[in-house]
Amino acid sequence: MPVVGDLRVLLRLPDFRRLLAVRLLSQAADGVFQVALATYVVFSPEKQTSPAAIASAMAVLLLPYSLIGPFAGVLLDRWQRRQVFLFGNLLRAVLAGCTAVLVVASVPDWLFYVSALSVTAVNRFVLSGLSAALPHVTGAEQLVVANSLSPTAGTLAATLGGGLAFVFRLTVVDSDAGVVLLGSVLYLCAALTSLLMARELLGPDRVPDRPRLTDALASTLRGLTAGLRHLAERRDAARSLAAMTVLRFCYGALTVTVLMLCRYAWTTQESEGLALLGVALAVSGAGFFVAAVITPWATGRLGPYGWMVVCAGSAAVLVPALGLTFTPGPVLAAAFVLGLVTQGAKIATDTVVQTSVDDAFRGRVFSLYDVLFNVAFVGAAAVAALVLPPDGRSVPLVVAVAFLYAAVALSVARGANVSRETPSAPMTDGGHVSRET
Repeated sequence: MPVVGDLRVLLRLPDFRRLLAVRLLSQAADGVFQVALATYVVFSPEKQTSPAAIASAMAVLLLPYSLIGPFAGVLLDRWQRRQVFLFGNLLRAVLAGCTAVLVVASVPDWLFYVSALSVTAVNRFVLSGLSAALPHVTGAEQLVVANSLSPTAGTLAATLGGGLAFVFRLTVVDSDAGVVLLGSVLYLCAALTSLLMARELLGPDRVPDRPRLTDALASTLRGLTAGLRHLAERRDAARSLAAMTVLRFCYGALTVTVLMLCRYAWTTQESEGLALLGVALAVSGAGFFVAAVITPWATGRLGPYGWMVVCAGSAAVLVPALGLTFTPGPVLAAAFVLGLVTQGAKIATDTVVQTSVDDAFRGRVFSLYDVLFNVAFVGAAAVAALVLPPDGRSVPLVVAVAFLYAAVALSVARGANVSRETPSAPMTDGGHVSRET
């Protein structure tokens, strides 16, 4: 198979292996740090966890991606990327160490969140830089495989890092600060690994007429505005993004519900609750994996809109059927279903956006997509903070989420029918004309 041959060629390239090692260590550390943050906020014996505290933690984890992400590229095109990996990971190692000290010192929550927010904010630069550096360590003919392998491997590393954090917390050291320090050590390892590459190897290439930083940032802001206007002209893409935003909101609200159930409703022991949360995350992750496997087949049979309708409609039926029991078995089954339908709908949405939006605007539209995706999740946590009781058992919230799923299914089905009756204008993509699916 050509892909296998390209993969073998990639792994023979020493600089590619070193860059991949930086990614694996960085994202494994991210997984450890995120689990440490979650366990400190939700499962610390000395803390009375509330949905509001969980919402704050989610904001710390996700908002930097949305607020910094669109502008990170401007700076990455000016800084040497090897130095970004070196000093970015060193900075995160130091900040994570400071966060561990704050955990031990039992400081006010706002100070802890500021420290944790600083760690996650740097992450946007490191991840964007890893993608931007790939063409410098591989040939053009292997770049597609490299772009597939590296992010997938990084996601797996983050997942394994989260699993390592759970195991470390439950079996090695019964301390959230200890888990944070484990993440700090991994960040340090990533920084040291980056030193195996030459300073100028990863670019950026020197550009003599580079615009001033203020002009570049203003241009980025204007570009996002233009992307928003373009999206408003592409009804199918806009409808799909709106539907995905609502689905992400539902997933966020139910995630907070499961966290509170694990913490207070299903067990009186923090360690048992933490273990249940680990199982819930693993089950939901399995749903994500199954979605990645079956969505290409499902969209081939039903089209992306049809698959989104099936995903949202299934959730509308199964969420109340399983979730209203508020017992571990059915709720864990619901977690699997939610992982499957949320990821399945996202893959379908990605397809609609890619085929409906002009190529010149895709990057900007996907930046807006990223903002909507994360803000919806944080907004859901904030709403859950207002609605959920301390033990997470809220019939109104589960029923409301089920209605939202049903509304999305009906809206997407209606939008798909309108699109078939009134096709959008063809869009030109590099000389190629494409239409709605």
